[in-house]
Amino acid sequence: MESTSPTGMAPASAEVVIIGAGVMGASIAYHLAKHGVHDIVLVERDTPGSGSTSKAAGGVRCQFSDEVNIALATRSLEVLRNFEAEFGVDIDLVSNGYLFLLDSAEDAETFAANVDLQQRMGLDSRMLTVAEVAELAPYIDTEGLVAGAFNPGDGHCTPEAVVSGYINAARNLGVQVLKKCEVTGFETAGGATSGERRVTAVTTSKGRIECAQVVCAAGAWSGLIGEAAGVDLPVRPLRREIMVSEPVDETQLGIDLVRMPFTIDFSTSFYVHPEGPGLLFGCPDEADVWDFDDKRNPDWLPTLAELIESRAPGLGDVEVKRGWAGLYEMTPDHNALIGEAEEFSGFFYACGFSGHGFLMGPAVGEVVADLMTGHQPFVDVSGLDKRRFATSGLRKELNIV
Repeated sequence: MESTSPTGMAPASAEVVIIGAGVMGASIAYHLAKHGVHDIVLVERDTPGSGSTSKAAGGVRCQFSDEVNIALATRSLEVLRNFEAEFGVDIDLVSNGYLFLLDSAEDAETFAANVDLQQRMGLDSRMLTVAEVAELAPYIDTEGLVAGAFNPGDGHCTPEAVVSGYINAARNLGVQVLKKCEVTGFETAGGATSGERRVTAVTTSKGRIECAQVVCAAGAWSGLIGEAAGVDLPVRPLRREIMVSEPVDETQLGIDLVRMPFTIDFSTSFYVHPEGPGLLFGCPDEADVWDFDDKRNPDWLPTLAELIESRAPGLGDVEVKRGWAGLYEMTPDHNALIGEAEEFSGFFYACGFSGHGFLMGPAVGEVVADLMTGHQPFVDVSGLDKRRFATSGLRKELNIV
């Protein structure tokens, strides 16, 4: 049964307040409720999934260079493959694989080492010759390429459908979702003179909620939430733009949408994958925009056109149907932040996924719920605690697009 407030206002108290109802917050809420946590409130300043999740390209892959990231991605893909059976929502999962195009010997060597690690962890990743790349992706101009990396189990799906599945399941377990509700601050007890500072309440535009635990899952806005709580979360917004084409003539373009993998030119971060009867394209801006700016840039389409012309010229005549811009949530080492704030007891965080938050959401929701309820997560994420920047240093993830 859906948990709602008759006045649309916040309840006076809750066990847990989760900030952000994208895939991360929705997954955490669902898994906490499954653990038997009662009185969970999911606070969203707009509507569920309306932030970066709804702007994502929907890619889901296991090809990472970091063991923990591979484990999180692998678990998430397992969940997504069974999502419709478990949650009753069709997420349009397409498993055509992920193909990385590599144009330098150094990148090829690095990816070969990554593929070895992925294979040791049970994945079907493999390196491809340029001839094999040409056979798998005949729409690609292979000039300048030295190799490819491919995992046939990777793919893409619809982010909004995944959020919807988690939100509905969480509500059925009693989670209350507050839409159009902005977090305005935090109340604390303890401190420098009386001991450990701990969270006692979250203040919102719909009222004050007493609570013992808070989760920051606010994506690119997590740094601002951390600032309001006196917690240093080094997350910065980075603008990215996407274009979806009108339906394409596969025969004319020489492509097969049923088999076409999610294809990424690693050195430029240009990518393309099937999207229904059309194609979805993405690439960075010519100059990075580090700001809360999700407006479309008129200079971006010419940048994309140049990249299509140089790497996939046969796709250059597609017609633009629609496009949008969204925000990556970047950290200094392109790895996520997962843990409990050492300076603020009861304040947990799951943010900073640097472009791969959607694909890791299912697994991270499970992990964070375990951490908060004293269970042992399936993978040790202690290395993703934000304290690494002051202690062990950067934990570099190489496979970022």
